[in-house]
Amino acid sequence: MMKDFIKEIPKNLFSGFVVSLVALPLGLGLAIASEAPPISGVIASIVGGTVVAILGGSQLTITGPGNGLVIVLLYAITSLGGGDLYQGYLYTLAAIIVSGALMFLFGVFRLGALSEFFPSSALQGMLAAIGVGILSKQVHVMLGITSVSGKPLEVLSKIPDSLKVLFSSSSIEIILPAVLGVLSLLILVFYSKLRNPLFKLIPAPMWVVFLAIGLNYYYDLISSQEYPISSNLLISLPDNIWSDLPTPDFGIALTVPFLSTVFSITLISSIESLLSIKAVDKLDPQKRRSNVNKDLRALGIATALSGMAGGLNVVTVIARSSVNVNNGGTNRFANMSHSLMLLCFILLFQEQIQRIALPALAAILVYTGYKLAAPSNFLRILKIGKEQAAIFIVTLVITLTNDLITGIFLGIVTTFLIHVVLNRNLFLFTRNLFKPNVLMYLEEETGNYYVSVKNFCSFLNFFRLKSKLDEIPENEHAVLDFSLCSFVDHTVMEGLNEYRRGFARKGGAFEIIGLDAHTADTQHPFAIRKSLPTNDFFKINDNLTKRQLSLKKLSTVLGWGYRAEPSSDTKELERFDLFKAKIINYQFNEIVNESGDFHLFDLSYSEGAFISKDDIISSFLLINLKFDIPIFILDRENLLGGINENTIYKDLDFPKYPDFSKRFFLGGRRASEIRKLFDSKLIFFFESHAYFRVESIGRSILIKGKSRLSSIQEIKQLLAFSTELMSIINNKYLDK
Repeated sequence: MMKDFIKEIPKNLFSGFVVSLVALPLGLGLAIASEAPPISGVIASIVGGTVVAILGGSQLTITGPGNGLVIVLLYAITSLGGGDLYQGYLYTLAAIIVSGALMFLFGVFRLGALSEFFPSSALQGMLAAIGVGILSKQVHVMLGITSVSGKPLEVLSKIPDSLKVLFSSSSIEIILPAVLGVLSLLILVFYSKLRNPLFKLIPAPMWVVFLAIGLNYYYDLISSQEYPISSNLLISLPDNIWSDLPTPDFGIALTVPFLSTVFSITLISSIESLLSIKAVDKLDPQKRRSNVNKDLRALGIATALSGMAGGLNVVTVIARSSVNVNNGGTNRFANMSHSLMLLCFILLFQEQIQRIALPALAAILVYTGYKLAAPSNFLRILKIGKEQAAIFIVTLVITLTNDLITGIFLGIVTTFLIHVVLNRNLFLFTRNLFKPNVLMYLEEETGNYYVSVKNFCSFLNFFRLKSKLDEIPENEHAVLDFSLCSFVDHTVMEGLNEYRRGFARKGGAFEIIGLDAHTADTQHPFAIRKSLPTNDFFKINDNLTKRQLSLKKLSTVLGWGYRAEPSSDTKELERFDLFKAKIINYQFNEIVNESGDFHLFDLSYSEGAFISKDDIISSFLLINLKFDIPIFILDRENLLGGINENTIYKDLDFPKYPDFSKRFFLGGRRASEIRKLFDSKLIFFFESHAYFRVESIGRSILIKGKSRLSSIQEIKQLLAFSTELMSIINNKYLDK
C-alpha cells in the first residue's frame, strides 16, 4: 500500500497544484464576501487540507472555506460586533472554534446520518438562497461599489442604483473596476466554450487572477498613468502573517446571538460536508466509500484549529474535489499538496496577491452564486412536482427574509404539512412517520436480495431503509418492493436513484417494484408516489413508473398489447381454487398476445379479515387453451407433510420420481388423467425450473410466482417458463 502511495505522489502533486489554482482566488473571495480578512479564507484551506488529509476518512475530497456559510459568516461578523467589523470577526472566530468542537462530537457520536433528515427540495431552496445572498452583494463589488449593505433582497434591489452611478460617470476610476469585473465574469461564463487545450490547463478563476494582476502591472510598468483602481479595492494582507494572527474573543459566548451563530455554522458546515463527501464518492474511479463520521471528526478539529489561527470554518467542497478527481488525484496527498501549494503562494507571492482587485474576485463569486440560484434549478424542481416547487420557494424566501436556520426549519415544516395533505390522514401519517417496516432477506431460489417497505417512507425515516440497502453488495441483484408502502416522497426517490447508479457501476442490478399502484402528479422519476384509496384508484393518471415503462417496452418487443390501467373485471380468475378464500381487488399492467392465449398481469388481492387481513400484490400469467386438460394444482410441498392451502385434493406421489414428490404438492380431480399428463418430460421440466405455482381448471392455466410483484427480470423468467410449459402441453395433446 505504501508502495502505491509513493508511486502516485507525482499525480497527486500535480492535482493538488491545479486545485490550489482554484482554491486561492476562491479562498480570498469567500473571505472578502464574508467581511473577513482575505487571508482567513486561505488559512482555512491550508489548515483544512493538512489536518483532514492526515485524520480524515475520505481519499479524494478537498477541504477549505465553503460557499454555504458566506451568508452566516457575513451576518455574524456584521452583527456580533455591533458595527465594529474587526470585533465581529474576533467573536465569529470564537464561534467557529466552538462549532469545530461540536462537529468533532457529531463524528464521535456517529451522527453522519444527519444530512438524511433534510428534504431534498428544502436543501435546494437553502442553496438557492445562499446563491442569491452571495450574488446580491458581490454584483455591486464587481461593479466597483463596496458601500452597499443590508439584507440580500434589499441589496439586490439596489443593483439599478449601482448601474446608474456607473453609467452616469465618465471617471476612469469608476469605470475601470467595473470593466475588470465584467471581463472577469465573461471569462468564467465562456471558459467552458473554449476548446484550446493549452488555455484549459489553467482553471478559469486563475485566468481571472492573471487578468487582475496583469492589469495592475500594466499601469505600474508600461503606462505613464497612475493605476486608477483605488487601494480600498485591492486585497490587503498582513505584513507578517504569523505574528499578526488575531485572538478569538469569547466575551459573548453565552449570549443568544453567539449560540445561534454557532448552531448555524455547525448545521450548514455538516450538511455541506456530508453531501459533498457522498457526491465525491460517486466520482471515485476506484469506488471507495468514505468514513463520514471520521471525516466529521477531522473537519471539527480542522475548523477549531483554523479559528484559532484566524481562519474561516473548514468544510468539504464539491467543486474543488471535482477538480481533484478530474486531474488525476488518487488519495489524500492531493488535499495535503493543495494546502502546501497555497502556503507557498502566500509566502512567495504576497506582493502579487495584493495586486488583485476585488471586482475580479467578486466576479468569481457572482458566477458561483448564479450557479446556486439559477432559474434552471427551480424549473428542474418544478418538473418533479408543484409541491416540491412550493417547498423550494418557501425555504428560499424565508431564508432570504430571515435567516438560514428559520428557512430550513420552515422548509421542513412545509414538507411535513404537504405530506400530511397528500396523505389525507394526519393520525395515520404521524403514527407511521418514524417506523417504516423494512424487511430484507436473501431469496434462496434466485439469489436476489429482497427488501420490502411497509407504511410510509419519507426524508424523516429514509435512513432506516438506507441502513438495509448499504448491507447489500453493489455487484449483486437487489429488488426493492413498495407494494405495501402507501407513500414515498421525493427525497427517497432521488436517493434510490443513486443506489441504482451505484449498483450499475459495479455490475449489479437494483430494481424498484411495487409503485405501479401508486399515483404521481408528474412523469418525473423522482416525483412523490402515493397509493390511492380503492374508490379513487381507477382514476389513476398516465404517469408510468420505470417498471411500467419496461413492461410497455417488453410488450412492444413481443408484439403484444399493454394496458397499465386497472380493471375490476376479474370473474375469470374467481374460478380458480387459489381465490376461493381470497378477495380480488383489481388487476393492472396487463400484457396480452394477439390471440389471447397469454395474459400476463399484476393482481391485487386480500386474504384474512380485520386485524389479520393481508393485502398482496403479485404477478400472474394466465394461459388459455383450445382443449381440455386435467384439473390440478401444483404447489410447493408444505413442511407439515403435504398439507396445502387447498386441502380438498390429495397429494399424488410418483415413486419413480422421489425428488419431484418431495418438492411439490400435486393434487386434483381424476388422478389417473393427472398421472398421464405428468410424464417424465413434464416432471423433468418442473424439477429443472424455478418454482411457480400452477393451477389448471381445464381450459385455463394460472401461473403464480412469489407472493409479491415480480421484477422485470422475473417477468421474463415467468414468460419463458410459461412458453415452454405451453409448448410441452401443446405437443402432448395436439399430437393425439
